[in-house]
Amino acid sequence: MLEASRIYFTKAADALELSPLVRNILLTPFRIVKVELVIEGDDGGLLHFMGYRVQHNRARGPLKGGLRYHPSVDEDEATALASLMTWKTAVVDVPFGGAKGGINCDPSKLSVRELNALTRQFVERIKDVIGPTLDIPAPDVNTDGRIMGWIMDEYSKYAGFSPGVVTGKPLQLFGSPGREEATGRGVMITLDEVLAAQKRTMAGTTVALQGFGNVGSHAARLIAERGAKIVAVGDHAGGVANAKGLDVAALAAFVREHRTVKGFPGGEAFAGAEVLAWDADVLIPAALGDVLTRENAEKVKARIVIEGANAPTTPEADEILRRKGVTIAPDILANAGGVTVSYFEWVQNIQQFRWSLERVNEELERHMRRAFAGVAEVARERKVDPRTAALMLAIRRVGEATLARQALSQTIRF
Repeated sequence: MLEASRIYFTKAADALELSPLVRNILLTPFRIVKVELVIEGDDGGLLHFMGYRVQHNRARGPLKGGLRYHPSVDEDEATALASLMTWKTAVVDVPFGGAKGGINCDPSKLSVRELNALTRQFVERIKDVIGPTLDIPAPDVNTDGRIMGWIMDEYSKYAGFSPGVVTGKPLQLFGSPGREEATGRGVMITLDEVLAAQKRTMAGTTVALQGFGNVGSHAARLIAERGAKIVAVGDHAGGVANAKGLDVAALAAFVREHRTVKGFPGGEAFAGAEVLAWDADVLIPAALGDVLTRENAEKVKARIVIEGANAPTTPEADEILRRKGVTIAPDILANAGGVTVSYFEWVQNIQQFRWSLERVNEELERHMRRAFAGVAEVARERKVDPRTAALMLAIRRVGEATLARQALSQTIRF
């Protein structure tokens, strides 16, 4: 993932004709934190993990990015995802830099007590480098509002009442209306913009999704509400398909109980990985990264790919899909709804004033559609694909802010 993120960066940097010095400045993380975590398990034994927080670039504001709890979490993954957050916040033009991190654990194998103890120890170890004006974590893979509430509570023991230290919190702990569905809503808005650019609408459009967690489930519901048909959903355990359109509400209720779409009675079963090659108008990868690869990209039948997950497409797959004429809405645009509403939550915490759900959704839609228009304009003017255009727009904004803080600001142009 780290190599892929640098390949995409290099392509955009080449188009911007950036010097080696500026590239190195923009690629190098500001800070990398790695901490050892040891807690007592319920059986009396010791559990040992590593925690990470990579802070990439803070030129445009406090650092922002999710915490994921997954066995794959390591320094390279966190570094790649932190850089993506830098570009993502710049694309939607919210005043944050990029960070990412997490713990290399499997939450499904931990009790609530163990998970709580692990989270609180992680906060104790990184408390000096996070805070409402320093670095504001958020939910990511296998983390949620409950865990964000624990983080807020633990951090507040050291710094006093600090709801702005994390976003994605429950409403009763100063979270924001609309935050839980925000990434999925942003995916829906992006799809609507892509279809509009092709003079099409949601009505009758068929959609296949990989992943039915927070992002996939909300995206599916919102897209279906606008007339599209969710014809296939796959996850880690299996898949379910219905050519007439799946009942998204019933599927969501099933997944809440069974933690997988496998076995849902409202459609036909298939192997989950097959969803990537499903015969649908739109494919939305909304699970983990690196799922569209050189090996399976030729099999993709969808003509539109909306990247709900972070870094789901490898550079080799990206090239194959573009050669086939597939329109790709890149992750740093398509799934930026979450960080946008995280910004709104942070603003509410700083102001100590809660917005209405209607205001949150209106502001999110305005930010997402404006960001889409900005990327489309760069793509037209520079004759590049949307991913490169999004990165060019982001790199220019981050670069100008970075150099404005340095003596070189008058000698380098983006």
